[in-house]
Amino acid sequence: MTALGRGLRRRCPHCGGGALFRGLVYERNQGDTWLFTIIGDRIPIAAMIAAIYFGIGRSHRVLMVIAFCVMGGLIFWTARNRWGMGIALHYLSRVYWPEPTDPIPPSYE
Repeated sequence: MTALGRGLRRRCPHCGGGALFRGLVYERNQGDTWLFTIIGDRIPIAAMIAAIYFGIGRSHRVLMVIAFCVMGGLIFWTARNRWGMGIALHYLSRVYWPEPTDPIPPSYE
């Protein structure tokens, strides 16, 4: 839970200090974070589009435009937090299922 909270606040999931993209190798192998990108980013966007299109968009055009603007704003406003959570989930996957070549430094706590 600590690492996920740090990722949500856009901090290093390992130590909690500094900016998110400094000091730790998050993607040693290209494509390792695809699962977490899809879970945290693509699925919520697809659900919002489906809700607008199949829900409100069919009956009320004005509500569809309002919902689209509100949900679009939420998507952009929460993007960095969702990406931070995805990076924290990737980090936790490396902590619980490590590979011998993973460069995870010792904990500073």
